[in-house]
Amino acid sequence: MSRSSVCELCGSSEGVNIHEVSPSDGSEEQSIYLCSSCQGQIESGELDETHFNCLNDSMWNETPAVAVMSYRLLNSLGRQDLVDMMYMEEDVKAWADAGISNEEKLVYKDANGVVLKTGDTVVITKDLDVKGTGFTAKRGTAVRNIGLVPNDAEHIEGRVNGVKIHILTKYLKKS
Repeated sequence: MSRSSVCELCGSSEGVNIHEVSPSDGSEEQSIYLCSSCQGQIESGELDETHFNCLNDSMWNETPAVAVMSYRLLNSLGRQDLVDMMYMEEDVKAWADAGISNEEKLVYKDANGVVLKTGDTVVITKDLDVKGTGFTAKRGTAVRNIGLVPNDAEHIEGRVNGVKIHILTKYLKKS
C-alpha cells in the first residue's frame, strides 16, 4: 500500500517528514507522515487543541500507526469522548498504550464522579475564597470551557469573574 507525502493527521503538505511512532522497529508500518506543525507540537508537548481538531478524522485511519498517534494525542488533549469511540485491534491498542505515560492517563472527576474533559462547563458547589484576588467564587457559579491542569487530576482551571483560577474538582459538578 502506498502512502502519500501529506501529513496523515492534518492533511498539510508543509515540511512533511516521516515520524517513527515509538516503540518502533523503524519500519514504514510503524511510522507516519507528519507536517512540520504537527511534529513540532508533538515534540514540544504544547498541543494546540484547535489545530488537532483534525484528529476527528485521522482517528478512523486504517493505518495502525496513524490510529496509534491519534489515540495518544486525543489522550493528551483530554478528549476521552473521542478515545472511547475508537476501535483498535488488541495488539494495536497495546502499542498505543505503551507510548502513554501515567501522567497522560489521569482522569479528572467532579464531586459526583462524573469524568471531566477540556471544554466542559461545571458549576461550583461551595463558596470558595480565591487566594490573591479578594473575591469569593460563589456557589452555583458556572465555569465554562474548563481546562485540565497537567499532572494534577484534582484541579481544573477556568475563568471566574474574568480571572483564570485553579479549582479543586471536589467542589465542582458537571452541568
